[in-house]
Amino acid sequence: MKVYKETQRFDQWWMRILLVIVLAFAVSPLVFQYDTLINSNVELMSVIVSILVLLAVFISFWFLFKLQTRIDERGITYRFFPFQRKERFKSWSEIESITIRKFNPIKEYGGWGYRISFTKKKALTIKGNKGIQIIFKNGNELLLGTQYPEKVEQFIKTYLA
Repeated sequence: MKVYKETQRFDQWWMRILLVIVLAFAVSPLVFQYDTLINSNVELMSVIVSILVLLAVFISFWFLFKLQTRIDERGITYRFFPFQRKERFKSWSEIESITIRKFNPIKEYGGWGYRISFTKKKALTIKGNKGIQIIFKNGNELLLGTQYPEKVEQFIKTYLA
């Protein structure tokens, strides 16, 4: 039994640069106004709290948010934590068609993340522009982002043959 597993996280290089820039602005009062901040405990605490909040937000993006995909002989299991606490399972019998495709995250879905539209389309993406396009027999569509489209395609061909 072959099983494909993929876990994606928000760990892009530009997020790291953004963190450094935002932290530099947050720390700048400690550097440039140190004398004033030492005399005022309220201002010092507000700077420290803002730095801690910024760190908590970025760390939660790196470690908390993740897209997990599993493909096996039974079907496809996926979960976008923390939006989906339980895994979602779709059997091969529920799937009308499945393809690997390149997509435009901003133009088609308004960006990355957990994306739901007013139509029957849903996208779960973390990074990149390649995904598993699934069309279900009930008319719903799901796009799961992937960083390894060639591997996914091999697994899909194995189970749909």
